[in-house]
Amino acid sequence: MINRMLEIKSQIRATQPLIHCITNPISINDCANVVLAAGARPIMAEHPDEVEEITLTAGALAVNLGNITDVRMKSMMLSGKIAAQNSIPSIIDAVGVGCSRLRLEYAKKYIHENSPSVIKGNMSEIKALCGMNSHAVGIDAGKEDATTSNTLSENLKIVQNLSSITSSVVMVTGKIDIISNGRKTYLIKNGCEMMSHITGTGCMLNVLTASYISSGSILKGAVLSAMVLGICGQLSQDAKGPGSFKTALLDNLYNLSDEQITKYISLEEINI
Repeated sequence: MINRMLEIKSQIRATQPLIHCITNPISINDCANVVLAAGARPIMAEHPDEVEEITLTAGALAVNLGNITDVRMKSMMLSGKIAAQNSIPSIIDAVGVGCSRLRLEYAKKYIHENSPSVIKGNMSEIKALCGMNSHAVGIDAGKEDATTSNTLSENLKIVQNLSSITSSVVMVTGKIDIISNGRKTYLIKNGCEMMSHITGTGCMLNVLTASYISSGSILKGAVLSAMVLGICGQLSQDAKGPGSFKTALLDNLYNLSDEQITKYISLEEINI
């Protein structure tokens, strides 16, 4: 598992795949730089008249429901269909579906029609997608939904069930990340508190995941991305504040070695 993930990391730097990112303007620059730091090439096109053509040339597609507009919603659906029709790996970040009926219904339609390779969200968002009561606080997960020792078993079942129903890898972010394809499930405990003090780390993880799943290894690419960004957070946590932390995060992603991954990895496979 670890060796294959390190191969994926090297493969992306060697092949520099084009990653089509339709994301929100709040984090668009950071997302483009994360893709570059990982060794891939970003394109942030979102005009409805060009997105199909651009997705068709991409190695992977990342879409993000943050700060959605009518134009971006149309473009994401067009690109999602092209990705599905041409077996291009894709990921949807279900930002805010726990607090917005518009986003929830759109995400359900997108997932049903386009079968994305990866569905990403925090636990409140994943519960909302499953039709369950969630305790979302805006775009953040509610404390009641967080994965703890008390809720781990229940949350694992929710994640595995959604993956089985959708045939997508489900990626849940939090202090403990849960990633599952319905058969294999992994817990990742890398990361640091400072990551919650800058905007867009979830968006960065979304496009980093797209970069790694362009390899064709969906589950391992998703696990690798969560692990890598979490480790980079740990390596950056001594920064003086959020501004220098964000700079350090990007620098550490660019410079991250296989030896550092092996040293800091906190990965557990769960068998249920």
